[in-house]
Amino acid sequence: MTNINSNGSTTKVITGSHAVSYGVKSARAEVITAYPITPQTSIVELLSEFCASGALDAEFIKVESEHSAMASLISASAVGARSFTATSAHGLALMHEMLHWAAGDRLPIVMANVNRAMGSPWSIWVDHNDSLSQRDTGWIQYYVSSNQEITDTILQAFKLGEMVGLPVMINLDGFFLSHTVEPVEILDQDKADQFLPKYEPQWKLDLDDPRTIGALCAPDHYFELRCQIQHAMETAKVKAVEVDREFGDLFGRYYQNIETYEIDDAETVLIAYATMAQTTLHTVKQLRRQGRKVGMIRIRLFRPFPTERLLEVIKPDVRYIVLDRNIGFGVSGIFCQEIRSALYRHDLRPKIFDIVLGIGGRDITPEIITGVLDKYEKLPTVDQDFYWEGVMS
Repeated sequence: MTNINSNGSTTKVITGSHAVSYGVKSARAEVITAYPITPQTSIVELLSEFCASGALDAEFIKVESEHSAMASLISASAVGARSFTATSAHGLALMHEMLHWAAGDRLPIVMANVNRAMGSPWSIWVDHNDSLSQRDTGWIQYYVSSNQEITDTILQAFKLGEMVGLPVMINLDGFFLSHTVEPVEILDQDKADQFLPKYEPQWKLDLDDPRTIGALCAPDHYFELRCQIQHAMETAKVKAVEVDREFGDLFGRYYQNIETYEIDDAETVLIAYATMAQTTLHTVKQLRRQGRKVGMIRIRLFRPFPTERLLEVIKPDVRYIVLDRNIGFGVSGIFCQEIRSALYRHDLRPKIFDIVLGIGGRDITPEIITGVLDKYEKLPTVDQDFYWEGVMS
C-alpha cells in the first residue's frame, strides 16, 4: 500500500527487509553483492528488481558465498564505489575473516545483518549472538527497533562510515522486523542526495595514481594503524550524534546513541535494545499508569559503545535490569558486560541485574517483562552474574 502525504512525501506499508532496500536505493549504492540466506533474502531480491528496472543505477553481483560477497565489496570500496550487502547468522560468520580486512582497510562498506540465532541446533529465529560475535572486528554496529528506523539508519550509516572511514553494520531482528509490515516514509531523493553526496574517498585504487591497500605491514607500523582504527571509533561516537542531528533537521526524525524514557524519578530502570525495546517501552508506559516508578534506557549504538552518554543517564542509587537477547557463554549477557565495564571503569557501580531471555526467537511479552520486574526489583543485592528467564523446566 502506498500513500502520498500532504507534504509530498510517500509512505509505503512494507516489511523491515524492504525498508533496508529502500534505504539503500536512497543512498544510491553503486555496488551490491548478494547471496541468499533466511531471513535476509528479500532485501537483495528487491534490490535486484531496482537494479533490473533502472530505478537504482548499481552493479548487482551474484556471488557464490557470503565470504565472496564481502571480498567483492572490499574490492569495490577500495576503488571508490559506495558498497552494500546483507546477510544473517552463519552467513555473517562465514564473512568473519573479511570483516577484519574491511575494517583494516578503512572501507565504509554498509551491511544489513538480519539477526538470527546460531546453530547447532539449526534455527532461523532471532537472537543477537551472530552480530555480537563480530563486535571486535572494527565495524560500527547499530541495533534498530522499527522499520522506519531501518531505512533512516541505512542512510545515516553510509554518511557516518564515509566520514570516519569505517564499515557499518545495521542489525535488525529476524522476522520480528524483517517480515513485519509497518508504515515507512520513503526518503525524498533530493533530500537524501543533499544529506549524502556522492562518495569521494581521499584514497582509492587508481591506475592513474598507483598505490597499495592492505599490503604486508611490519610491526613498527601495524600498531599505529590499529590505534588509528580505535581513534576513528572514538570519533564515530561524536560524529554519529552530528549525523543524526543533520538527518533530523532535514527529515524531521531524530534518534540518539542512547534513548531514555521516564528515568528522572525512576527507582528501577530497564535497559533494552532492538525490537524488545519497543515491547519494554509499551510495558513501562503501562506500569507508569499504575503508579510504578519504572523507566527505560534503549541502546541504539553498540560499537563504538556510547560510554559518555551512558554515564550521563545512570544514577548510583537506581536499580538497573539489563534485558539481554544473547549470551556470552561463561560470563553473562553481552550488553550487560559492556554496561558494567563502562560504569566500573568510572567507579560507578549501581545495582545491575542481567536477565538473559528471548534466546532463539522465544517471545518477549509485556507479561514476561512485568514478571521480571516483580521478581528482581525485590532482591536487595546481585548474588550471581546473570539470570535466565523463560527457560522451560
